[in-house]
Amino acid sequence: MKLYHIDLSEEMLEGAQIAVVPGDPGRVERIADIIGKSPKRLAFNREYCSFLTSIEGKNVIICSTGIGGSSTSIAVEELARLGVKVFIRVGTSGSIQEYIEAGSVVISSGAVRLDGTSYHFAPEQYPAVSDPYIMFHLIKAAKELDIDFHVGITASSSTFYQGQERYNSYSGHVPRWLQGSREEWRKLNVLNYEMEAATLFVMCSAMGLQAGCVCGIIAQRVKGEDVVKDIKGETVDKTIEVVGQAIADFIKQPDLFK
Repeated sequence: MKLYHIDLSEEMLEGAQIAVVPGDPGRVERIADIIGKSPKRLAFNREYCSFLTSIEGKNVIICSTGIGGSSTSIAVEELARLGVKVFIRVGTSGSIQEYIEAGSVVISSGAVRLDGTSYHFAPEQYPAVSDPYIMFHLIKAAKELDIDFHVGITASSSTFYQGQERYNSYSGHVPRWLQGSREEWRKLNVLNYEMEAATLFVMCSAMGLQAGCVCGIIAQRVKGEDVVKDIKGETVDKTIEVVGQAIADFIKQPDLFK
């Protein structure tokens, strides 16, 4: 039976236990082409586009989550019901540290829970952290590929504008309790903003699954708000390559899942 939102069944996954979960459905086919062999399209319903590919003889599913924690939680929930045990988010992000330039990659060790969805899985005292084994393989892959990378804490916001203290919105207004928040997170050594990692980390930890997150930096927000468009495609591809190499290494381990 196909599950309602992702439009997938257990048979369609062909035993895949690892999922790559980008936000953008338009990026799914490219990920499948870069990281694996013999990719094939499975489904496309709402924001959930999925392909199946093969890495080191193991099937891996790529399924988009859409933007934000709510739609991410649906994708993770339904993929887990179909047998997926490992989730690796690959996305794009804006740096809030001056030393992290556009074109580099951030591997998230944990996330500030500025979302709302993660609180439906665990209370505020519960940490949003990457699985250490997945993070290790992401770091190892970035080193092997000689890609400029940083490891640290990510802030996951429910909103793109106000929650990330952007003033280039329709109203130009950021609520008083969020004004100055970007600088506060910067001083606390948070590396970047995105919108899904906290939900993914909390869900997977609480449910006994494994999760990691790697994002390509396409905006340097200390210097300006604009996406650096001329390096976006290259940066996205580098991030995808890190995930593909990490999965290939991970699969070779004698104990695939903890």
